[in-house]
Amino acid sequence: MAAIYSLYIINKSGGLIFYKDYGSAGRMDTNDSLRLASLWHSMHAISQQLSPVNGCAGIELLQADNFDLHCFQSLTGTKFFVVCEPGSLHMESLLKYIYELYTDYVLKNPFYEMEMPIRCELFDINLSQAVQKDRVALLGR
Repeated sequence: MAAIYSLYIINKSGGLIFYKDYGSAGRMDTNDSLRLASLWHSMHAISQQLSPVNGCAGIELLQADNFDLHCFQSLTGTKFFVVCEPGSLHMESLLKYIYELYTDYVLKNPFYEMEMPIRCELFDINLSQAVQKDRVALLGR
């Protein structure tokens, strides 16, 4: 079974700009993935304001019985989050690597317009390889 169920990238305004499903049992339609991204953006922003700790970056990990949700927010406000199996390790480093792929293949693409949905073949190819390497590493343990 794959460790990662799905990956989302949300722009700083809360709009879903990338979604990839990795074979989770309950596939979501487009509207559900948009709602989830919007809900996560709102929860992340509210958690920053409600935190008693100054400089709180928001929710980084949400644990449930059936899944974990790991989030990484870049300095520009773009959020990357994965829904994965409970107890999956090294998701923070995977999210940071996905952010590196995003900066290398999406932001440096002269045809990409900021805040718009990501349609970049090189990003898709390298993202698939990164997720596959993560799966192989998990199976090897």
